[in-house]
Amino acid sequence: MKPGIKKASLVTEFSTAERCFISEIANDADDNEVSIARARVEPGVTTAWHKLNGITERYLIIEGEGHVEIEGLEPANVSVGDVVRIPAEHAQRITNTGKTDLVFYCICSPPFRQDCYESLE
Repeated sequence: MKPGIKKASLVTEFSTAERCFISEIANDADDNEVSIARARVEPGVTTAWHKLNGITERYLIIEGEGHVEIEGLEPANVSVGDVVRIPAEHAQRITNTGKTDLVFYCICSPPFRQDCYESLE
């Protein structure tokens, strides 16, 4: 990892086929340990069933409330401050059950790569 600062003002949000919006906060060659993305799910929306091959993911909930489903775990409600741990190769999705956007950081190790994403729909 190289020392440095990634300015939030340079990050843009984009829509995904997964039915959420993503801002790639940190996912570059200067840090080969983790990637960090900000995810936003609108009220009433459930993200697509998917899994990440070879990548462990953590959600850190920072706004809103939701219902998360992870293969091998009982479905659970989540809210601000909760951390959701998702092992590699585990099916997952999350539903925004609140009236405002559900926002969380996705922290992946090793860093997220699109070719590791597998849609299960």
